[in-house]
Amino acid sequence: MTELSRSFGNAVRQVREERGWSQERLAEHADLNRSYIGDLERGRAMPSLATLTKLAAALGLQPSALVARFETAGTGQART
Repeated sequence: MTELSRSFGNAVRQVREERGWSQERLAEHADLNRSYIGDLERGRAMPSLATLTKLAAALGLQPSALVARFETAGTGQART
């Protein structure tokens, strides 16, 4: 597990929780497997650009906004 993958996972979890969504709901909206969402959030997986786009769309964000949150994940300074 790398710091990069942990930071991205934290950003995804933060946005998901802000929306009050379960991992299952995010997976459903992004057309992904729930266990994959769990792996992402734990830093055990890093998405492709196509998957990043699916996640962002499901969360109602532009991919760049999700990346911006990832860049500041863990600092308490998430941006949208």
